[in-house]
Amino acid sequence: MCQRLIILGSGYTARFVLPLAGHRYVRVLATSREPDKHLSNVAPDRRVRFDLHDRTTWNQISPDSDLLWCFPAEPLELVQDFAKGLGLRSSRLVVLGSTSAYDMPTQATDYPPPWTDETAPINLSKSRVQGEEWLRKNHGATVLRVAGIYGPGRSPIDWIRKGRVGPSRKYVNLIHVEDLSTICLTALERGLPGEAYNVSDGTPRTWTEICRRAQDRWGIQSAARSDEDVPTGKRIANGKLLAVLQSGQQQLRYPDLWSALDQLVAPTG
Repeated sequence: MCQRLIILGSGYTARFVLPLAGHRYVRVLATSREPDKHLSNVAPDRRVRFDLHDRTTWNQISPDSDLLWCFPAEPLELVQDFAKGLGLRSSRLVVLGSTSAYDMPTQATDYPPPWTDETAPINLSKSRVQGEEWLRKNHGATVLRVAGIYGPGRSPIDWIRKGRVGPSRKYVNLIHVEDLSTICLTALERGLPGEAYNVSDGTPRTWTEICRRAQDRWGIQSAARSDEDVPTGKRIANGKLLAVLQSGQQQLRYPDLWSALDQLVAPTG
């Protein structure tokens, strides 16, 4: 494994990757468009200014580093130019994508919806999907198609409390940020170049289930009205990911959403 990791786009997920990566890499660098403003939690000598839209910052990224790409890989032209200029031949590249890459039927005939694995069609009309696929096919990127990320400071219970979501039959797929952080590093070490992996806890829930739990457990009701006239959502299969984790003698720490929410809500609930 390479001795240096550069995290491109250091936001919420990167805050949890950084301490773990320090145990695996000699040097870990974090990038931001405004590093001094947004990376106060990172030592100054490990902050890097990088902006895909500013070509003058591209030379800050060393081609002999492993890369964890955490922001949408778009627009395609800039993604291509940056990757070609960098080379990306000997280093490992993991790109965080989204399960929104998969097409979702506007009118579902089956309910619950069928399981979606990595062989399902993706929507190449989406700009970020074009970038992810180009990196995967042309530079051997390992693409992680990530479900909804939650964790400390980002809880589905808060989304319900604020009325951002309400009860519905729509399925939602989630992954705890601490699990995602471990998965990112495992993908850098064990993920196959040019492959895509679905990242979720493997247990889709409907918003009706989650809202009912919030009401029963913490007395929290959504301000959003109940709406059953919505798309069915997806049920994301994570078997391919679990096999990679198992090969490294690892497993998800938060496979059960309810237990994870108990830990997140209890301190302030």
